[in-house]
This record gives sequence, C-alpha cells and structure tokens, in this order.
Amino acid sequence: MTYTDIFLIGIGLSMDAFAVAVCKSLAIGRFDIKKAFIIALWFGAFQGIMPVLGYLLGSVVSGIISRYSGIVAFILLTIIGAGMIREALKKEDEEGSCDADVGFSVMLAAAVATSIDALSVGVTFSAYDMNIVASALLIAATTFCISLFAVRIGTVFGARYKDKAELFGGIILILIGLKLLLGI
Repeated sequence: MTYTDIFLIGIGLSMDAFAVAVCKSLAIGRFDIKKAFIIALWFGAFQGIMPVLGYLLGSVVSGIISRYSGIVAFILLTIIGAGMIREALKKEDEEGSCDADVGFSVMLAAAVATSIDALSVGVTFSAYDMNIVASALLIAATTFCISLFAVRIGTVFGARYKDKAELFGGIILILIGLKLLLGI
C-alpha cells in the first residue's frame, strides 16, 4: 500500500467529518476561525488515533489477516464505502440536526462517530508491512485540512455539498478496496 493509497483513504474517511463540519458551520452561521480549528482538530485527531487502535487490534490476529489481506481490505473498505454511499443517498431532511456547540462532550461524540470507520481501516493496515504512525499522521492531517475547509465552505455554500462528499468518500473507499483485492 502506497502513501498515495493512504492519502486517498484519508480523503474517503474524512468525508463523514466533512459532512458534520459543514453541518456545524451552518449552525454557526458566519465563519469563526477559532471554532473552525476546534472542529478540525477534533476530527483530525480522532481520524489519526483510530487507525492506530485498529492496527494494534488487527496485529493480534495478523496471521489470519495477512493471509487474506486483499480480501479483508476489500470487504472492510466496501462495507464502509457502501455505508457512506447509503447515507449520502438518503432523502431524509437532516437540516437542524446539528448545532453550533463545539464543547468537549459534543465534539468528542462527533469525533468518535465520524472516525469509527478509521478503526476498521486500521485493522486492514495491520495486514500490510507499513509505518502505521506515518500513515495515521497522513490521515489525520488530511482530515484536519478537509474539516477546516468544510467549515469554510459550509458558511459560504451551505449544505449543498454534504451528501456529495459522503458519496464521493464511499466511492473512493470501494475503489481502493478493489485495487487491493486485485493487487494492482
């Protein structure tokens, strides 16, 4: 797995954070740099921590996982990607489901909820001979930048891109899973 693959996985994983950051920015109203950094830090940090935890968990069963690494990666990334696509295609009106609160408990819950997928990706990473710290930092930095951008874009364009971001992220994860399955 290359760092380009990891960067693309980071983009795919960050789409849930993107969607929540856009939603938060809609509730905030005008761009607030302090709140934007708080949101981006929470999401970036948890997107970096979760793959490491998943990697450690996956290392416990690495013998099984490494034998079937392509299949395991494909299955996990496809499940995560399909879930993101399903969420993006829901026709429910979620307006008003977010508030402007960036307090500890609210952001902790949001950061954990948007980074659970990264835990599964970390399990997949354990099947590959890779530097998990560098990989997690790349995913964290990618999510931080995308979340910061999402807060800004949300105050400018509104919720227009929220569902498209989740759809895009899901497609990216499925394609990377397919690439790993085929050994390309």
